[in-house]
Amino acid sequence: MNSNKVKTFIQQNFQTLGSEEAMFDELAMEVFAIQRQQNSLYRDYLQLTGLDAINPSNASEIPCLPVQLFKNNAIQTGSWTPRDRFLSSGTTGMEQSCHQVRDPAWYDWISRHIFEYFYGDVTQFCFLALLPGYLERKGSSLITMMNQFIQFSKKHGSGFFLRDTENLIKQLKICIEKEIPTFLFGVSFALWELAEAFPMNLEAVKVMETGGMKGRRREITRKELHGILKEQWQIESVQSEYGMTELFSQGYSKAGGLFSPGPTMRVFPRDMTDPFALTSLGRTAALNVVDLANIDTISFIATEDLGKCHPKGSFEVLGRLDNSDIRGCNLLLG
Repeated sequence: MNSNKVKTFIQQNFQTLGSEEAMFDELAMEVFAIQRQQNSLYRDYLQLTGLDAINPSNASEIPCLPVQLFKNNAIQTGSWTPRDRFLSSGTTGMEQSCHQVRDPAWYDWISRHIFEYFYGDVTQFCFLALLPGYLERKGSSLITMMNQFIQFSKKHGSGFFLRDTENLIKQLKICIEKEIPTFLFGVSFALWELAEAFPMNLEAVKVMETGGMKGRRREITRKELHGILKEQWQIESVQSEYGMTELFSQGYSKAGGLFSPGPTMRVFPRDMTDPFALTSLGRTAALNVVDLANIDTISFIATEDLGKCHPKGSFEVLGRLDNSDIRGCNLLLG
């Protein structure tokens, strides 16, 4: 199987991959074989860590590449010319991660179908995007995803709202009045600011936070943020999206910050003191992500996110590892 056949298999079996662990594991083994052979960085990493002869039996046993390596390397499986690239936001003085994109249409297909897996036909929603910081820079995968949702939407009023609070509030009221199914997608600090300035009843709107304070406001937990939004907007729950510059797949939470991964994604708990060992479900751990949609780059990523994994594949994200730039196995840095 090659990368194109993997993509075709995913498209033909998308729904089933979400529920059939045996199918997911079998495809993960195929992708591991391809990337071990055709991804020079991953191959070197396996050799340097003594894992080049490993023979995993399921997705959780496949060695994961430290996500930090996206900062210093153009990661590719096979040889191809990038048609786009996704860049992390980073903070002042920090190097950005860069995810080379071979096929932008593949990212569009994956992100749209994962959303529809959880929420239904993307054309039937009005999407109001409050994403300052992301809109103000180039290379955001989140902006790319939202842009296609807005373009696919058949509901008038979908769009980005940057420093345009008056029209955002006006459009929210129109959607509520006309009973239009609506998502308010927002970065955490912007939703917080909007909720403080405009308390109202948004029980008919799905409020979706995408994370990200990035130094714009004091850091608070997801639970605290959701409490503020629920109180100010009289809503029962806050939705959440989990995505990364280095991933093509997303996870979604419909309440309480408990995420479910998209069909092409699985999350496993990594021991915080041993980058090669997994730990038990329910324990605070670093998160390993298997993203089969990343067939053109790397599907097995040791993230710097801190969280908990639960039965049936669900997971929480609690924050970031301390000193994440120097933790874990960074043998290839530099």
